[in-house]
Amino acid sequence: MIFKKALFVILSFSLSIFSLNSCKNNSDEKKASEDQNKRPNIVFIMTDDHAAQAISAYGHPVSQLAPTPNIDRIAENGVKFNNNFCTNSICGPSRAVILTGKHSHENGFRMNGEVFDGSQPTLPKFLKEVGYATALVGKWHLHGLPEGFDHWNILVDQGNYYNPDFIKGKDTTRIEGYATDIITKMGLDWLKNNRSEEKPFMLMVQHKAPHRNWMPALRHLNKYDSTEFPLPNSYFSDHKGQVAAQQQQQTIYEDMYEGHDLKMSVEKGSDSLRHNPWKTDFERMTKEQRDTWNKAYRPKNDAFHDANLSGKELAKWKGQRYLQDYLATVASVDEGVGEILDYLEESGLDENTLIVYTTDQGFYLGEKGFFDKRFMYEESLAMPMLMQLPGEIEAGSEIDALTQNIDFAPTFLDFANAEIPQDMHGKSLRPLINNSVTDEDFRNAIYYHYYDFPAFHMVKRHYGIRTDRFKLMHFYDDIDEWEMYDLKEDPQEMNNIYNHPDYAEVREQLHSSLDSLQQKYNVTEEEFATTPEEKVEQAYRNFARLAGEDPEEE
Repeated sequence: MIFKKALFVILSFSLSIFSLNSCKNNSDEKKASEDQNKRPNIVFIMTDDHAAQAISAYGHPVSQLAPTPNIDRIAENGVKFNNNFCTNSICGPSRAVILTGKHSHENGFRMNGEVFDGSQPTLPKFLKEVGYATALVGKWHLHGLPEGFDHWNILVDQGNYYNPDFIKGKDTTRIEGYATDIITKMGLDWLKNNRSEEKPFMLMVQHKAPHRNWMPALRHLNKYDSTEFPLPNSYFSDHKGQVAAQQQQQTIYEDMYEGHDLKMSVEKGSDSLRHNPWKTDFERMTKEQRDTWNKAYRPKNDAFHDANLSGKELAKWKGQRYLQDYLATVASVDEGVGEILDYLEESGLDENTLIVYTTDQGFYLGEKGFFDKRFMYEESLAMPMLMQLPGEIEAGSEIDALTQNIDFAPTFLDFANAEIPQDMHGKSLRPLINNSVTDEDFRNAIYYHYYDFPAFHMVKRHYGIRTDRFKLMHFYDDIDEWEMYDLKEDPQEMNNIYNHPDYAEVREQLHSSLDSLQQKYNVTEEEFATTPEEKVEQAYRNFARLAGEDPEEE
């Protein structure tokens, strides 16, 4: 009898434990399922060379005459980053940094023309490991083919504005139409028809626009013809105290190709372009497209010939033509962003989707007389970035912390509840977004390194740091020049104060901070060496580009 009672107690206890474990397992599975469902989708929209000055949410006078209401919607619904910077201001390297969360010297892609090692760990691979579907449409520009994406359809090399060629799998196809519209449509098609509704997803929509040579869509060819944009006060800068800036080749009124870039005709009544070394951009247009183009530009060019401008007046005219074309090209990007936002809102996906708008680096809109990027000066260093996610990101908020594109991958992994690899140089922006860390405590300086010299635009190799107020940079290779700026007193970076006695103590502090960051990111002396073979290769590339043989200059 005693034995039976004992057996009954043991069995009852065992069944209770089993029942508790079963409930716990079911609870864990339910919780895991709920966590998976809570993981936000990610829609990452990146343009190429989109200056913050051309996004009206950032308030620049130029953008107030050419507003971007759809891009601004993300700022209104979410957060605007006011001090976001790139690590290496050129197209391919910036994309490699975004994918890896590591500076160029660690991810191995320092300059265009190199080949990205796609076998290394990247953001889409990490997201796939935690159950995300991943897709990429548009510009890739890292040579080789994308890895880690379930779906991709990418532009060939730099891509063309009209009738661009796309690579999908093993096939290359020319698609008639305008690149920005095509890429937007590809992104929407994947969202509507190809994504799995069982998985969270990351979609990367990566535009060519507004990259050189700023060819607007046919519907926008005359959009800003009657608009006079303000040229920067520094438009005719003499670059006093800035040796590298004196030797660059990216001044609007000296270095832009009058045909290819500025669409200037050889003479009144003609549609033939002046210097136009990369003819494929115009020759690939259909007859109907080119007829519409010529009908729009011929009267403008004829008026230019009648004006017979020279000197500074000609330089100003070129600045206006550049801004009119650039901002008309941005207009299609803004429309595309609006289409994607509309679909996400109409479908309800926006409630659990982290939407990001950014670009691969900043760009000059005439500051210091420049176009292009590359330099560590503010206009090309700064990357606009906007994010929204209802319930997590406060609408209309702003963040002033020093952030960089090395932070993108860690941030997306954090939102996806995925582990952030310790070897990533960046860190998640989520603590800034939820106010668990202050702007001042997040980072006290950012590190920058540009390598692509000698090459197109002839901007010297340089590296440096930027704090909330000061900037220190060193130009090297065939020169040895230091520059330093007080951004509070000199936001246009016109006065190099490196040797100013009043800033001696600050200079030493900046040097110490620079050394510390280089140690932190494992920057060795090898990063500053250039072999004779590299110099010959770079010189050859530069010669080929100047001869018009290689359109993939950036």
